[in-house]
Amino acid sequence: MDINVILFGATGMIGQGVLIECLAHPAVKSVLVIVRRSCGVRHEKLQEIMHNDFLDYTAIEDRLAGYNACFFCLGISSMGMTEEAYHRITHDYAVQAASVLAAHNPAMIFCYISGAGADATEQSRTMWARVKGKAENALKAFPFKNVYLMRPAFVHPEKGVTPSYKLYKVLGPLFPLLRFLFPAYVTTTAEVGQALINAVLYGSEKQTLENRDMVELARRTWS
Repeated sequence: MDINVILFGATGMIGQGVLIECLAHPAVKSVLVIVRRSCGVRHEKLQEIMHNDFLDYTAIEDRLAGYNACFFCLGISSMGMTEEAYHRITHDYAVQAASVLAAHNPAMIFCYISGAGADATEQSRTMWARVKGKAENALKAFPFKNVYLMRPAFVHPEKGVTPSYKLYKVLGPLFPLLRFLFPAYVTTTAEVGQALINAVLYGSEKQTLENRDMVELARRTWS
């Protein structure tokens, strides 16, 4: 199966890792990244669209057809954010992208990077968990071939990926120990990328994949 991917969030930590895996994987034939600023990568498989408004794709909509996978890795920490601002980036951006892509790519598989602890009941007292859960529920309603909701926990950056959180300076060196002690809650940027690709190649019995599920799916990867 040939995979042609649209990738959102390629300049973030997880998106960087996903892009690396996509460009290396033989089944991925093309990658279109949609970014506000260049991801700084040049590769024969890669195309880049600079786009500022993630709530309006009118200007580039004609370039978004012909893809069978979307890896939506765009996101931000909720720390210091109002619920309105966090909702716009976490929920509204994802839903608007899905709306446009579903109209042009009905056979697409849409993979959304959520987070461990997301609350599908939308009742959590924790703002980010409630908003993530709301985004997950909205995305499941779109008429894609499949929608997979990925919930990584602690993600270790690999292969030159830039960490996106200050706490990594403390936790990064402890990665082998954390992986040993908490295998269900630790993964890597490479494994996230491999899990997304394998979700398209092989599918998954689970629509919502927790951290452990993602690692298991990543292990089906090519070698």
